[in-house]
Amino acid sequence: MNEKIVALFIALSLGIYIGIGAILAVLTKRQNKIIDLIFGLAFTLLIMLIVTDLLPEAIDLLGISHIWAFLMFGCLGLLLFKVLDSFVPDHLDSKMTKKDEENNIVHIGILSILALIIHNIIEGMAVYLTASKSVSLGVVMSLGVGLHNVPLGMIVTSVFYQTKQKGYAPFLYILLFAISSFFGGFVLYLFNVTALNDFIIGSLLSLTIGMLLYILAFELWPRIRKTKNKKYTIYGLIVGVALSLFTCLFG
Repeated sequence: MNEKIVALFIALSLGIYIGIGAILAVLTKRQNKIIDLIFGLAFTLLIMLIVTDLLPEAIDLLGISHIWAFLMFGCLGLLLFKVLDSFVPDHLDSKMTKKDEENNIVHIGILSILALIIHNIIEGMAVYLTASKSVSLGVVMSLGVGLHNVPLGMIVTSVFYQTKQKGYAPFLYILLFAISSFFGGFVLYLFNVTALNDFIIGSLLSLTIGMLLYILAFELWPRIRKTKNKKYTIYGLIVGVALSLFTCLFG
């Protein structure tokens, strides 16, 4: 079989890990404590994702000479999500009804999915390029990437499942999230790209970091501060760190 086709299938396999996370989230009983645990988990997972994965790679790819690009695209990511956020005014408020609170949870979930889709597209490209040159190395890389996609899949699915969202929209959001890595590899396959400029990848990673920082600072942190089940939130924070350290072993 053509090595590029094999590489494309390896990129596609990344979505399976997200699917596993989604199934685990559905098997979890609906209750407010789980929501608080999930947001604690999301907070530390995203921080660790930035610190141990995105930030070092972006700086390595751009280099000191292009640190201006890191700052510029990082700020652009923050600004982009600030503008996007203004169109969905379901922010946390002390006077919120239960329905308003559920809308706020979904709001955070949608923003998180958008940022993670961009992140997964870049990862899909990286896995595809690696696997097209060495299948065995691509498989190992996909395992490392896939393992941290499991808890991310749990998080984005739980946001919709725990708030009992109905209709096709939640399914479509999760589906887009699951196939985003494959899309990244497919674009390179379609245009027969065998290498990407470090500056382009580094800039895209910087953009993603800015988006995730916005979610952390203006969406997840206010939510965690006002959580009703502090104990479960702390559990989520601890589990998030543990999971991140575990996946680093396969990075």
